Amino acid sequence: MSEIHLETGSALRRLQALGLDLPSLADNPYYVDHRAVDSSIHISGQLPFKDGVLLGQGVVGRDVDLETARELARHAVLNCLAAAVEAVGDLNRVRIVQMLVFVASAPDFGLQSKVANAASELLIDVLGENGRHARTAIGVAGLPLNTPVEIQMICTAA
Repeated sequence: MSEIHLETGSALRRLQALGLDLPSLADNPYYVDHRAVDSSIHISGQLPFKDGVLLGQGVVGRDVDLETARELARHAVLNCLAAAVEAVGDLNRVRIVQMLVFVASAPDFGLQSKVANAASELLIDVLGENGRHARTAIGVAGLPLNTPVEIQMICTAA
């Protein structure tokens, strides 16, 4: 984990210091990217899209190596953050409660938590203590569009 989250300044500045920007999310006719229920905001599962392009396909441990899967997890969680900002209006107000990381993985691949760690690290680097969260990492047989990683989360407005 880097030490960027210890710097002063806004979450957006910390995100930009990592060389990242919040992406625009494409509309979907079948579901919304976020839904508020009481004080909780449920973020729909996000795939590692960048500028409308899915960044990878395949099964981790067979077609996709660990480091590539970690990078894909970072992109998926960046899309989750974009949905959270749509919901609360400001990155500084986003507080992550729970993250669920799905990893399409070979039966003998047991490093789903290492894939998920990349997303957790990014959240903490950008949001500081508001980025710390409860988490589950699950290996699955397949995901939409044959993507290796999908991330869903619950957050609140801090």
